[in-house]
Amino acid sequence: MLTPEEIKEIEHELAHYEQPAAATIEALKIVQKHRGWVSDEAVADIAAKLGTSPASVDSVATFYNLIYRRPVGRHVIHVCDSVSCWVMGQTRLSDALQQRLGVKLGETTTDGRFTLLPICCLGTCDRAPAMLIDQDTHRDLESVEDHRLDAILEKYK
Repeated sequence: MLTPEEIKEIEHELAHYEQPAAATIEALKIVQKHRGWVSDEAVADIAAKLGTSPASVDSVATFYNLIYRRPVGRHVIHVCDSVSCWVMGQTRLSDALQQRLGVKLGETTTDGRFTLLPICCLGTCDRAPAMLIDQDTHRDLESVEDHRLDAILEKYK
């Protein structure tokens, strides 16, 4: 069930759209902001609020890779795996993160601190390789020294 705060925020967004279903992305982001991810039940509740089908909301949720349909850690690390990042050393970055965190891509650390996910592009090809942690983009990571990577990760408790 949507919380009163989620309903209030969704209704605020609805005021910006002629068709309620057009606010699907915003409603998904609102629920995720409050819960960390979007469950099947939340998809159904959003659909009811917007007057559309759960399948329609789910299709939007699964299309956008920044909407999480299963629980994630407190901080989500997206490692760009575009061609530009790959050429510039994305594999070394990904390997270093997996080793440091003790997880593989798609997994969450045992303490629930980080989830490590690939992402197809962060739009910063001129500063590749790159990763996104929460809303922070980290660029020019081609020669990630242990201390630099540790310093980046330490910012996220």
